[in-house]
Amino acid sequence: MSSTQPLDLRLPTPGCYADPERSGNDAKAVFDGMTEHLFFTLGKLAPTASLHDLYMALSYAVRDRLMTRYLASQEAIRAKPHKTVAYLSAEFLIGPQLNNNLLNLGIQKEAEQALRSFGIESLSHILEVEEEPGLGNGGLGRLAACYMESLASLQVPAAGYGIRYEFGIFNQIIRDGWQVEVTDKWLKGGWPWELPQPDEACFVGFGGHTESYIDDQGNYRSRWIPSEHAIGIPHDVPVLGYQVNTCNRLRLWRADATESFDFYAFNIGDYYGAVEEKVGSETLSKVLYPNDGTDEGRRLRLKQQHFFVSCSLQDMLRSLEKQNIPITNFPQHWSVQLNDTHPAIAVAELMRLLVDDRRLDWEKAWEITTNSLAYTNHTLLPEALEKWDLSLFESLLPRHLEIIYEINRRFLQQIRLRYPGNDQIQRKLSIIDEEGGKAIRMAHLATIGSHHINGVAALHSDLLKRELLPEFAKLWPEKFTNVTNGVNPRRWVALANPEMSALLENHLGPNWLTDMKLLNNLEKLEDDSSFLEEFGARKLSVKRKLSGFIHRQTGVLVDPCSLFDVQVKRIHEYKRQHLNVIQIIAQYLRIKNGQAQGMAPRTVIFGGKAAPGYFMAKLIIRFINGVAETINSDPDMEGKLRVIFLPDYSVKLGEQVYPATDLSEQISTAGKEASGTGNMKFAMNGALTIGTLDGANIEIREQVGADNFFLFGKTESEIMNLRQNNYQPKKVIQNLPELSEALRLIQVGHFSNGDSDLFKPLLQNLVEHDPFFVMADFADYLRAQDNVSRAWTDRKHWNRMSLLNTARSGFFSSDRSIQEYCKSIWKTNPRPVEITCDVR
Repeated sequence: MSSTQPLDLRLPTPGCYADPERSGNDAKAVFDGMTEHLFFTLGKLAPTASLHDLYMALSYAVRDRLMTRYLASQEAIRAKPHKTVAYLSAEFLIGPQLNNNLLNLGIQKEAEQALRSFGIESLSHILEVEEEPGLGNGGLGRLAACYMESLASLQVPAAGYGIRYEFGIFNQIIRDGWQVEVTDKWLKGGWPWELPQPDEACFVGFGGHTESYIDDQGNYRSRWIPSEHAIGIPHDVPVLGYQVNTCNRLRLWRADATESFDFYAFNIGDYYGAVEEKVGSETLSKVLYPNDGTDEGRRLRLKQQHFFVSCSLQDMLRSLEKQNIPITNFPQHWSVQLNDTHPAIAVAELMRLLVDDRRLDWEKAWEITTNSLAYTNHTLLPEALEKWDLSLFESLLPRHLEIIYEINRRFLQQIRLRYPGNDQIQRKLSIIDEEGGKAIRMAHLATIGSHHINGVAALHSDLLKRELLPEFAKLWPEKFTNVTNGVNPRRWVALANPEMSALLENHLGPNWLTDMKLLNNLEKLEDDSSFLEEFGARKLSVKRKLSGFIHRQTGVLVDPCSLFDVQVKRIHEYKRQHLNVIQIIAQYLRIKNGQAQGMAPRTVIFGGKAAPGYFMAKLIIRFINGVAETINSDPDMEGKLRVIFLPDYSVKLGEQVYPATDLSEQISTAGKEASGTGNMKFAMNGALTIGTLDGANIEIREQVGADNFFLFGKTESEIMNLRQNNYQPKKVIQNLPELSEALRLIQVGHFSNGDSDLFKPLLQNLVEHDPFFVMADFADYLRAQDNVSRAWTDRKHWNRMSLLNTARSGFFSSDRSIQEYCKSIWKTNPRPVEITCDVR
């Protein structure tokens, strides 16, 4: 069957894809589907159904319509095998699914009409009750989600692989200004988007020992005998593309015990022992990123990584066996992308599966492995580049350690031949870090075992080659490339900002969501006063909605006509939320001292979570809230300055924040942020950026134009020069009176109810060390903020700059990123899915 030949859905097979009762997309069909699921699936009658019941019924009805495409997409690959992208990621921050699927099916209006028959006037009432899946934390997981949707929209066969976390990371509440973590029970009401597949479970081993033997061919072999096992149960989530038939699969693994209940232990009174194995195994998929500040936390993290990687690779190999495809053809059928170092154990695990289980010789197995795997690096921070203590690794994965030793031995032999007598370069390139306690460098393992290594922004990829992995880049320059990150415009404009999306469609037609180059046509309207006024009015409308949300959540009234100045992202010192707060204090002092002339009225909005074990990040949250409390209760700030911290930042909250933002704070220390994706979402929605030359900020500035970007701060080379030349933040502070006064107010407890000790660790770090050069960039940051205030006074010109940010943001679509991956790394092409009967 050719790739263009339609699937014959008339065959008398069970579960015909095109069941007319479950595939109709008109309002009546959706209503009938909801009614059926209310009665037969949920056991409810319409008059007594709650909003959550109606959400579940609508979701099941929508899922029915996904199944036509989902099964057809799976069958298309079985009928004619095609290279499939396997995207391995510890996180998939996919966000709420209902509205996304309604948009991609093109039935939002029909769903809203069906809901009116149940007395629900707006789809938004149903969307509000949807729980956000706790499957990710930040940019890494959101990027993975954007890429999965773009793969489907571009009709590229793909499978995402990760963990079905029962409790996600945590829900954040703010108590007395501090972050408090509470359990994220996102599954408590049921999740209608997953399809459990227990018959496709995989076994995964841990611990134990290895033993050598001679096989029946006379070859020396090693056998792993694990001391414990877990079962991986796959839960599949359909990922539908926009207005296409392609519906790929996100396969998430849930851990289960091989034996859930020990009757002998129970009968002798050992009630905990009776379920000990079950509890231990299921812990693997309980929580995203367990605290690695303890030995047990690190052990669990490594087990999680091996668990989902092993299940995923077994699943890929099994798919070939089901189709009678030789295992040696693995690279022609699977392109495996490692999203950061979390899945880097895939190098050793694929080798184990090929050498130990499939009995391939080492050379052939290594050829398959290195032709199948590719590695995306997402960080330049040393602490984020995973290294595993050798003794921990050996206790959990003894066979994998043997394989890594052999990979390293063969690799270092090549290095010795290329650099004879150069022991230093061998130490730098070795997978085993010999400095201090021995450890396994997972980034090195991924680099050696992959055919491509890519960074995620031009500067990041350059620093990857120059600073992080320079010897590898010199050894294999052909392996290294760049693919700048992108974001999904369907989620972040069409869903998040329907008012602006409608305006764009009126002027560009309906195809701009899949052809973002069409946004360039908006430049023709940059001097059109009526359009600029309408563009600004749409922005003000969403700002009013966010203002209402802020009041309901925090009790603080904000002026939607003020400048909405926003920094929402994971809380980390290198992202420099504290630089922003100190600048706010300087503005506060200007107002108090009667020097506020020309200052734009501002509402400064923060959001983001700190890792539970990261004290300084949690102190920064307390700092933000302390300053907010002081400013928001001061009558002198009325109409001039407000500071808001939005708790429990998420995709759902982001959909409200990005469209309402006027100024996007992208102020990380130059050379520290790999790329960032929030910066792209803001720009697409017409926010102007104030930022450093870091990550994708550089490319955003190049695309939107320097005149439409507020630049400040030291460059990466200037930061490096300061670091190498005895940088002394105290000298900087002494020469900046506004900075000195701001720090003095913090020191005396002005923002901590007189407690002068509360923020002392933060102040000491800044004044004595300043590892992220907050003090060095302060003066230039304040200058750039003054430029922002001046620009805000000319609203027509501001709206023009805002429009140009949107018009020139098409490059940052995740569709463009995926097309680059397909061309330069994965070497795969789209495979449209044809369905003979019309279900659209």
